[in-house]
Amino acid sequence: MKLIIHKEDDALYLSLDDSDVIESEEVSDGIILDYNAEGKIIGIEMLYISKRSPNSLQKILLETSA
Repeated sequence: MKLIIHKEDDALYLSLDDSDVIESEEVSDGIILDYNAEGKIIGIEMLYISKRSPNSLQKILLETSA
């Protein structure tokens, strides 16, 4: 799993799997899901990050649970 931030594109991408993207679907304004050949979600892209939350690209809080 990788979290990629594209400051110049004002976007955040969460890669869940390294398989090839076969299809993408915008499920909400600026929220795009990428699917593999089996129809599983392998990536989530969020556009307009700076408009969604102030200072979101400067500070990211990661939480894990047991």
